Amino acid sequence: MANKITIIGAGQVGSSIAYALALKGTATEIVLLDIDTKRAMGEAMDIRQGTPYMSPVHIHEGNYEDAKDSDVVVITSGVARKPGQSRLELAQTNVNIMKSIIPQVTKACPNAIYVLVANPVDILTYQFVKTSGIPADRIIGTGTLLDTARLRTRIAEDCNVAQPNIHAYVFGEHGDSSFVPWSLANVATIPVKDFPVKVDLDGVEEYVRKSGGIIIEAKKCTNYAIGVTTAQLCEMIKNSNTSATVVSTMLTGEYGINDVCLSILTKVGGNGVQGRIEAPLTDAEKAALIHSADCLKKVIDQLDFSL
Repeated sequence: MANKITIIGAGQVGSSIAYALALKGTATEIVLLDIDTKRAMGEAMDIRQGTPYMSPVHIHEGNYEDAKDSDVVVITSGVARKPGQSRLELAQTNVNIMKSIIPQVTKACPNAIYVLVANPVDILTYQFVKTSGIPADRIIGTGTLLDTARLRTRIAEDCNVAQPNIHAYVFGEHGDSSFVPWSLANVATIPVKDFPVKVDLDGVEEYVRKSGGIIIEAKKCTNYAIGVTTAQLCEMIKNSNTSATVVSTMLTGEYGINDVCLSILTKVGGNGVQGRIEAPLTDAEKAALIHSADCLKKVIDQLDFSL
C-alpha cells in the first residue's frame, strides 16, 4: 500500500526523520520541503543514494504542490533551541513561523494526519488545532514520546535489562514541567520501586529532563533520537492496529483538563488519534499533570496565534 510522507524542514531533525523513515521502510514516498531548497535537495539525494540497501522508497525534495495526497505531514520547521534556552522561550518566534506554514500545507494536504515536532511542540500542536481547520484527531505532537525513550533507556541501563522490558512513561509538557508517573512504571511486570536493583528515581527524572540540554551543549542540536522517535510514531499511524503511546494532543476533560495539548496515554492508529486512556494516577501525579497544563496555559495566554 502506498504511503506518502512529507517532511517540512530539512535541517538536522527533518533529515534524520527522513533517514529513519527510509531505514524502517515506513513510506513508499518521502518529500523533503524546506525554504532552503538546495539543502532539501542535498539531503534527499544523500539518503536516496543509500536506498539500494533499504526497502524501496522514492525520496526527493519538493514544494507544497508536491506534498499533495500525503498521508502524513511532519513539521519540524522552526528556530532551533540554543544552549541554556528553554523550549518555551522559543514560543512566539516559532508560532510566527507556523503561521506561514499552516495555510499552505493545509490547502495542499487537507486529508493528511499532521505530526508536529518543532518546539515548543505542545504550544505548536495547540496552535495547529486552533487555527488550521484540520480535525483535532488528525493533529499529533511528538510530545513526551522522546522523553519516554530517554526514560526507558536510563532505567534499562540502571537495571541492566533490555529496553523492551521497560514499561514507563513521561507525562505532561515536553519541557520543564514534565514528570514521570512512577506508579505506572515497571520492569518486566515488577514495579520499578520493587525491582531488585534499586533505581534512583529522582536521578533518573533529572537525567530525562536535562539530557536534551546536555546534548545541545555538546553537539549544538538533538536529531538522531527524535528522528527515530518520529519515524516510530509514523509507523504507528501507518498500522491498522491501534497503539497506546504518549503523544501531545488536545485534551477534552481527561483528568479534569481542557483546552491544552500535552502528553498522556493516547491511542494512535491509522486514522490518527483514536482516544485517550486515563491511566490511574496517584493524587500527587494528578497534581503534577494539572501543574504542567497550567504552565502551558500561562504561555498560551501570552501568545498571538492569529493568522
